[in-house]
Amino acid sequence: MPIFQALGYEFDNDEFHAYVHGRLPYETLRPDPVLRNLLLSMPQRKIIFTNADKAHARQVLKRLGLEDCFEGIICFETLNPPLEPAEFMDALDDNQVLAGGDQEPNTADRTDASCASSKSPVLCKPSLEAFEAAIRIANVDPKKTIFFDDSARNIASGKAAGLHTVIVGSSVLVPDADYALRSIHNIKEAIPEIWDGGEEQMEQVIQSAAVETVVLA
Repeated sequence: MPIFQALGYEFDNDEFHAYVHGRLPYETLRPDPVLRNLLLSMPQRKIIFTNADKAHARQVLKRLGLEDCFEGIICFETLNPPLEPAEFMDALDDNQVLAGGDQEPNTADRTDASCASSKSPVLCKPSLEAFEAAIRIANVDPKKTIFFDDSARNIASGKAAGLHTVIVGSSVLVPDADYALRSIHNIKEAIPEIWDGGEEQMEQVIQSAAVETVVLA
């Protein structure tokens, strides 16, 4: 989306997401009980950080059976609210979902705001500003937060923002990654400290205090 904007294109953000995600084969996704049990067993806060819109994130979580495994979602609407600045300051309190809540302005206002938003720079990964905004919104200490992602560019930005980083989908470390996971299902074997606790042990492993938050992208 930022690339299209840089080329001078103007579009409605909601229509863009509806078109792109409306073509995805959600029906191929199946519940993942192994991942669900892993997430529910983690004592830390767990937050989704995605460039996708809220509807897509919720659809995927629902299909995977993970909709109740996370405290909230930081998504496209979170960082690029389709509301006037004076109106969205308190919108993140609704249902503890970090995505602007479920309340929608009337159609005319939403269309105007969305079109106006499309003319403004889009804030999303891998920009450092997006990570810094997500850290502020989630109210986490980056030194006590682990960030999981399958993109090397996002891992680099996460590290620049002060997060501990895990590259997923690769058994080889990429630059700025603290851990590499071939599969997210291997997380307990690769990073048992998440469950073991023990501040001193965590300091030996990631040179920080105990992990307080897990952010999955």
